[in-house]
Amino acid sequence: MTAPTEKLAAAGVSIWLDDLSRNRITTGNLAELISTRSVSGVTTNPTIFAGALSNGESYSEAVSGLAAKRVTTDEAIIAITSTDVRDACDIFRPVYDATDGVDGRVSIEVSPDLANDTVGTVAQAKDLHARVDRENVLIKIPATKAGLPAITETIAAGISVNVTLIFSLERYEEVIDAYLAGLEQAREAGHDLTKIHSVASFFVSRVDSEVDSRLAAIGTDEATALKSLAGVANARLAYELFEKRFAESRASDLVAAGANVQRPLWASTGVKDPSLPDTLYVTKLTAPGTVNTMPEKTLEATHDHAEITGDEVTPNYADAHSVIDRLAGVGVDFADVTQKLEDEGVEKFIASWHDLQKTVADALESAR
Repeated sequence: MTAPTEKLAAAGVSIWLDDLSRNRITTGNLAELISTRSVSGVTTNPTIFAGALSNGESYSEAVSGLAAKRVTTDEAIIAITSTDVRDACDIFRPVYDATDGVDGRVSIEVSPDLANDTVGTVAQAKDLHARVDRENVLIKIPATKAGLPAITETIAAGISVNVTLIFSLERYEEVIDAYLAGLEQAREAGHDLTKIHSVASFFVSRVDSEVDSRLAAIGTDEATALKSLAGVANARLAYELFEKRFAESRASDLVAAGANVQRPLWASTGVKDPSLPDTLYVTKLTAPGTVNTMPEKTLEATHDHAEITGDEVTPNYADAHSVIDRLAGVGVDFADVTQKLEDEGVEKFIASWHDLQKTVADALESAR
């Protein structure tokens, strides 16, 4: 029997794990997920690293060594996380080679404190890229207004980027423009375009959480009928925009010169509402040339019982447009929804970063 995860990969979806820890690396768990769950990449964020560092003794030796060097908290965070990402990159190197650099990718995020600092973001992106020192690393940069020029400049330097925290189609279009501008500058600078990759991370479940709360407040039958439809509809329209923009001459000329398209990535794909199918944001967003980054719980549910039936996105554009139109009809301001989610997303990432700083600071103090 072919596992659902194998069927999903065969349908053109790259399965990435939204989790990383030293324990996963050293126990062989990460390698096992590659062979048994068709996992072809990893994404990380401050929340994930804070959880990893606070659970278990796998970082005690590293923390003790850093404490002895009297490094700052932020220096310790960068040292620990870049080491984990480097080692994970080595584990995924065969996948990277087998897919000509499309997969086998491991993401590491710039400090969320830099979300509104273009210059600082670019500087840290270059520093993280140099520290990890692996071709298959992706540097995560948020799609804030300040992040957009940072994306362009980082791509222009020949560094591959995971653009994160995208909620609206309008911001996604700006992300595509930022990527294409970076590729054009990279070409002028003489960089090998075939080596530059990017994914655009569209958040899904958070959209449903916010919209569904507004629908519940409205309370009409028409509003209730739209429950839990917004996240999938929004992501499907993002894929429609992806197809449109990368078919245009600006992008196709770059692709003809060896550039790679910027793949859509579905993030926040664990369901928040327990009444929903646990594989909803996997099965309904199956489409060729996409990435789905999953928490382990969603990955295991997908492997166990997801019903993969092929492309569920491109045949459903009309329905997705209808959902968004109907949301407006019952009084949901979708532009307000996505702006609120972006603002909250940055705030949550900053809070997670500060939690990580406290976790590491406490560990350093204890080791000293």
